[in-house]
Amino acid sequence: MECPHCHRQTSHLSKSCRSCGLLIPPAQYLLEESGVVAPETGAVSGDLTVARGSEQNPDSYRMASLGDRFIAFVLDTLALFGVFTVVDAWVFMRWGTVEGTELKLTSASLLIAGILNAMILFAYGWLLEAGFGATLGKAMVGIRVVRTTHRNPLAALAIRNALRIVDGLGFYLVGVLVASCSNLRQRLGDICADTAVVEEEFGYPVKILAMVLWIGTLASAGWAVPRICSKNNDAQHKYLNRVVVQVGSAGDSAYFRVAGLRIDVQMNATQ
Repeated sequence: MECPHCHRQTSHLSKSCRSCGLLIPPAQYLLEESGVVAPETGAVSGDLTVARGSEQNPDSYRMASLGDRFIAFVLDTLALFGVFTVVDAWVFMRWGTVEGTELKLTSASLLIAGILNAMILFAYGWLLEAGFGATLGKAMVGIRVVRTTHRNPLAALAIRNALRIVDGLGFYLVGVLVASCSNLRQRLGDICADTAVVEEEFGYPVKILAMVLWIGTLASAGWAVPRICSKNNDAQHKYLNRVVVQVGSAGDSAYFRVAGLRIDVQMNATQ
């Protein structure tokens, strides 16, 4: 049969082209050999492409389940939460003010924290998926991101991660609905970026390394945050210094105040 990408002949016993490494649809070679359909001469939409020299066997590709992707998402979220707490603590202490047991967050502190968190979230998924095919959560679960076309990996993964802002609407309800209706379980970001998430048999060294980095991130955050918060910065800032949020404690209760709304939380377990 003929490879739909490089148009070279390949054995009907093989499900991938030995020349370009293109994954041939599982039933295509059977249909062509039986004469049910004519050999395709163009690129096949949805085929998973593998870079030359890759150790991954195309025959072993299986779409990752939504359950595995959700577990990886939770693991990545926890790791990012550790990074966010360190960054936010530094920003709030740098651009906010502390008076006794009360922390006052200014407009500048909230704006800077939001921008840094968004940049970290994008860079985490983009760089790890473009460089290694998987984030820490995906590596621990055993799934990875692959391209379905020969688009530049940096561009493809940038599009995929940028569109999380749409897929993440309603706590990723949009992404789940789109992936559930897709043959390759692609969310909107995958469809636009020509990517898909597949199962991957990572070796134990890779999984152990990912787990060590994941645990190390959370442990480092737990060690760093109290030390950052112990340093009080009394510097006054000229721009965006209006207090927006106040967090503190009074007696046996803690309070959270934003605009005219105040929420009190009782800290005494006996009451």
